[in-house]
Amino acid sequence: MPLDPDLTAWLKLSLTPGLGGETLRLLLASLGDPARVLAASRGTLAQHVGDAAAVAIQRGGATEAVAAAGRWLEDPANRVLTLADPEYPSRLLQIADPPPLLYVKGRAELLSRPSLAIVGSRNATAQGMANAEAFARTLSDAGLTIVSGLALGADTAAHRGGIAGASSSVAVLGTGADIIYPARNRALAHELAGRGALVTEFALGTRALAGNFPRRNRIISGLALGCLVVEAAADSGSLITARLAGEQGREVFAIPGSIHSPLAKGAHALIKQGAKLVESARDILEELQMPAPPAGAAPVAAPVDARAHALLDALGDDACDRDALAARCELQPAEVAAILTQLEIDGHVAVLPGGLIQRVRR
Repeated sequence: MPLDPDLTAWLKLSLTPGLGGETLRLLLASLGDPARVLAASRGTLAQHVGDAAAVAIQRGGATEAVAAAGRWLEDPANRVLTLADPEYPSRLLQIADPPPLLYVKGRAELLSRPSLAIVGSRNATAQGMANAEAFARTLSDAGLTIVSGLALGADTAAHRGGIAGASSSVAVLGTGADIIYPARNRALAHELAGRGALVTEFALGTRALAGNFPRRNRIISGLALGCLVVEAAADSGSLITARLAGEQGREVFAIPGSIHSPLAKGAHALIKQGAKLVESARDILEELQMPAPPAGAAPVAAPVDARAHALLDALGDDACDRDALAARCELQPAEVAAILTQLEIDGHVAVLPGGLIQRVRR
């Protein structure tokens, strides 16, 4: 099926080599729709964007890229939304640099529904992963689509929680819609394409370049009513998303952690700067003036015996090593190792890098 002429013009203009989103928006504001831009003389174009951009537009060179987009759009699950499309998400129109085009695979309507961004460390702890998934599940059931970046760690957990809830999840990619990065999340991406959505501003075939990911972060925050940071080191890329959310007028939330954890430093810094400290999903729903979801059955944890209870009480909420834990419990190291093995199997504790033990609360 041939492409719609208007969409073809949008694709030709947006795929012009060397023409960025800012220049494209300037041309549209000055000359009207893409068809008028493409029909304009070199002199007219140069008046608005300079001679180099004018030459690039008139030279074209996007024929194969437009044809590739046409083939991709033959799949009914795929869409391209332009700034002129009535289904283009209105919240993105409010940000300083909305992407001219969005390539969407899956449920495009989710982009316009109330949503919350959840981001965090790629190296999240077991507790951080549990928090991300639990918050996402509850907030999804409360009517918020969960938006994140498909990265390993906290993003992955947030997507899984969102999909498990009623309002699903959207992944914003730093690649073309035909490339999944990281490859380890290919199965998750397939599930999101079927039950949620994948969205990107990058043309088909765009690979995972480092500069793409800070750019995609403005879309993660821009789609959402607010941004929740689960775990983040002091230099985490998640803080970029949180900063963009604040600049876009979105709410910023952060889950506090142990003062001894490097992955709590970023969230604590955000709280010092005015982010809202949250201890439960209800805190976020109250701030967004949304009702809490109906109470569901709490997940049943595997039972633990008296010695295991005593060990968990001694462990507390800060990670520690096995020898220190044995001293607190007045148990032999071999006994502690045996108890910890069962607790890890049952999901009550996790082993961190360096062999430290952390309790996992769900």
